[in-house]
Amino acid sequence: MSDAPETHPAPAKTPEAHPLDALTGGAFSAATAGERASRIREWLTTQPAPEQLQEVFKELSGRDKGAARAVRERMDELRRAKNQEAIAAEWADKATALLSAAKLNIADALAWQRDAAKAGAPLSREPLSLLKVQLAERVKVIEDLQHRVQVQREAAVLLAQRIEVLSTKSWRDAQAALEILRADVQHWQDQAQALAGDDSWASVEARFPPLLDSSRTQLLVVWDAFQPAVAQAVAAAEDASAALPPVPVWADELRIARGVPAEAVVAERTARAPKAKVAPEVIAKAEHTVREALAKLEQETAQGHGKASAGAAAALRAVLKDHGKHLDAALEQQVHTALVAAGELEGWQRWSADQVREDLLAKAEALLQRPEGQALGGRKMQETLRQLREQWKQADQGGAPNHGLWKKFDEACNAAHKVVEAWIDKVRTEAAEHKAQRLALIEEVKAWAQTPAASADWKAVNRALHQFGDRWRAGGHVGEKIFAELQPLWKQAIAAAAAPFESAQKDSLARRHAMIDEANVLGAAPTLRIDAIKSLQQRWQAEAQSVPLERKHEQKLWDAFRKPIDEAFNRKSAEREKGAAALSERDRAVLDAAKALDAANATGDAQQIRAAMAALEAALRGQAQERAEAEAAAKNQSNQAVAPVDSAQAATEAGADSAAPATESGQDAPAQDQPAAAPKPTARPVVAVRGDDRPGMKKEAPAAPGRPGKPGDRRDARSGRDAGRPDARGSRDDARSGGRFGDRPAYEDRGPRLGDAAFRAQREAMEHAQQALKKLAAQAHGEALTHLLTAWEKRDAALLPSAQELGGRVTPAVRTAWTQALGKAPSGDIAQALLRLEIAAEVPTPADELSARRMLQLQLLTRRNDPAPAQTWGQDTATVLAGASDAASARRLQNALKALLRKQ
Repeated sequence: MSDAPETHPAPAKTPEAHPLDALTGGAFSAATAGERASRIREWLTTQPAPEQLQEVFKELSGRDKGAARAVRERMDELRRAKNQEAIAAEWADKATALLSAAKLNIADALAWQRDAAKAGAPLSREPLSLLKVQLAERVKVIEDLQHRVQVQREAAVLLAQRIEVLSTKSWRDAQAALEILRADVQHWQDQAQALAGDDSWASVEARFPPLLDSSRTQLLVVWDAFQPAVAQAVAAAEDASAALPPVPVWADELRIARGVPAEAVVAERTARAPKAKVAPEVIAKAEHTVREALAKLEQETAQGHGKASAGAAAALRAVLKDHGKHLDAALEQQVHTALVAAGELEGWQRWSADQVREDLLAKAEALLQRPEGQALGGRKMQETLRQLREQWKQADQGGAPNHGLWKKFDEACNAAHKVVEAWIDKVRTEAAEHKAQRLALIEEVKAWAQTPAASADWKAVNRALHQFGDRWRAGGHVGEKIFAELQPLWKQAIAAAAAPFESAQKDSLARRHAMIDEANVLGAAPTLRIDAIKSLQQRWQAEAQSVPLERKHEQKLWDAFRKPIDEAFNRKSAEREKGAAALSERDRAVLDAAKALDAANATGDAQQIRAAMAALEAALRGQAQERAEAEAAAKNQSNQAVAPVDSAQAATEAGADSAAPATESGQDAPAQDQPAAAPKPTARPVVAVRGDDRPGMKKEAPAAPGRPGKPGDRRDARSGRDAGRPDARGSRDDARSGGRFGDRPAYEDRGPRLGDAAFRAQREAMEHAQQALKKLAAQAHGEALTHLLTAWEKRDAALLPSAQELGGRVTPAVRTAWTQALGKAPSGDIAQALLRLEIAAEVPTPADELSARRMLQLQLLTRRNDPAPAQTWGQDTATVLAGASDAASARRLQNALKALLRKQ
């Protein structure tokens, strides 16, 4: 039990209610920042007035910037909304003016949307969203008119080409196609008239009406010339006396039909249309140019390139305008045939539109024919069908509709849309299920809040509240409208369930603040009371385990609680470490020696490193000398103090002995000249003695010492009985004083303990020094081998390393044999000597020498009295050095000596 007085926490201060608490739902009296921010957010859902927002922000900005940020954001949002209303009204007026104008410029409509977005106008809200849609539709209508004008222009060109092609064929073909052409020309005129009569025709760009007018004029000119020519050809066929038509091909056909020979027809044509003489260079150039354009058109037509063939046909017509009058009849006929083929490939507008429709129909039918693993989902199918229908509308704008293809396309799209309908039903079903689950969760929270278990364990309550929140977030997707209905109900239910827990958190917060104040008092006290601190910490832990708080807030409170206690313990530790911080003289000496050894390691000189290591070891041995000197000084002081006492005791004992005879005899004792008796030694009491327990010996007598033997043997004559006993190996005092086996002490006297810094410094310095010496030794070993191989290669004994460089395994006699071998001319076979060296060094042998090595090993097994290769490697090396040097032998010798010279 501790004698410390019991400390009671200070009562929590009750803050006064703020005037704005009633307005904000108690936000200003909230205990934590998180709770204050939560109440501010709940208050903002009530849509307060701007004046109330300004007042709350003014009071709250000095207390809690985090909670005031939400109020400032709402104020900024209202300000932006007000500004956007003004901007929206301004841009709505501009859009209305554009729509009400008789002529709308597409650039102005597009610029309105761009400039409105730059100005920050809310284009996604009414009325700007509706005006934006109206402008987009108006622009789409105008662009559609312009596109139809281009289509009509191309249709007029194609009609003229058809008429031109018919003029090169038989007049009967022209007569058969007359009614179809009349219907197509009339349809073209009706479409052109519809374009000009559209309400948005005035908004079309200025370049499009002239294009339509010029196309109409050119088509009517060709058509007005074609109809009389066909009628005249029909009349000439019925009446032989009628005039021939102005078309040369038809006229020639009618002449032949009337019985005129073909040769006469050709001669008549030549005579009828005499050509002016042209220079041969001009004709050749014209034919070359036309043939190049013709070859390109025929190539594109043969490959089936519609767009490329149309471009090549246009280029050929442009060449014909300049050089067509210089061509002969055969080349001209070839050119017309190529143009007809190109026109048939490109086709009529109806044909190209049908091709597009057929592609769309194939795509629609392929939607349901996909493999099971590649089937489209509901949303993807919906987007694909929408795109296909939009593309069909664009195809209908470019040509006459095809009701048969449309019926098939619509049926395929309706069949594919069943997947979309199933997906929509599934989404609606899931949304209904998710709504029901969320409503059930709200009811579950309300029922849980009414149970007594909801306030028993606050940790369990907090865990349950978090679980409810996780379940609400994982409740599945619902529509925005449904979520807006469910969210207030959820907030109300979870707030009612969390109310007791929030009240308990307030009380816990007050108790923790009181314990923080108590910790400040204990930390500032001059004497550190450990029992009171432990009791306070236990109370804090009990409070933290009973009522959980927000993690960040709880960590801040814990830091504030432990700060004064940690500071008090740090002060105590600093005072304790003041004495240990100062280094002794011996530690300084060891540190200086370790630094000197580090400097020697950096030089890479082995002699300096060894000298520095010796200096460091001398500094370490100084501890034993210091202890010996201290013990000697203490012994001298004790001897000086004990000597006077012994002299006085001896004098007292001598006086008592001499006075006894004088008293007995009654005579003067000083007259007698008798020597004084020596004092008897006082017998020391025997505390414990080991008796001799052998048979026939007295147990009270001490045991006789045993005869000397090997270390660990028993001292008496019998074996095995006393083995392993402590007295059989000598006592610990014997070991410390020299032991039974020599004068060396068993335990080295190391002196006082080194400081941590000095110990670590000397240990690291020693390790670095040993590594440096090993590295230098390896380098010296490699250099010695290199010099040895160089001396063998050059046959120069002067290059042979010294015995010190070669190492302790090379004796002077062996080095002398190597020198003599290098001094002679190369002779002898070194193969067996190399094998013996590799066997002695236990290094691998080249693959081509493995059989020889095995044979040599078998021979060595039969020679029992011969020395092993490990004993004669010096002589074997001399044999190798006496032979000739080559790269392979030098490598084998180096590998063997590298291992042999390193063995210890």
